Amino acid sequence: QVQLVESGGGLVQAGGSLRLSCAATGLIFRLDVMGWYRQAPGKQREFVADITTDGGTKCADSVKGRFTISRDSPENTVYLQMNSLKPEDTAVYYCNLQRRLVDGAVLKNYWGRGTQVTVSS
Repeated sequence: QVQLVESGGGLVQAGGSLRLSCAATGLIFRLDVMGWYRQAPGKQREFVADITTDGGTKCADSVKGRFTISRDSPENTVYLQMNSLKPEDTAVYYCNLQRRLVDGAVLKNYWGRGTQVTVSS
């Protein structure tokens, strides 16, 4: 069983920065991909960024150039550095771990409870 615990959310003014952290406990495998999703009020949960054990990253177009994802694999921790925050970044941010097979198929998703990020204008 995998547990994910997020921290680092809060209230910030537009243009400011926040750093989210997510610590994973339990059995973590080399092929597991960790990442972040977010859900704004009245909207569906959307992908933000993810990172492989080897450091390969993907991020949504809406955050490119502003958000950076990183991972401390030995510590099973993933970070999301968010700069130049905008009011539209306001959402609950969820940590995600995808258990993947060798062919890339997703076997299972694990989720944290989420952390609120609020950006005031």
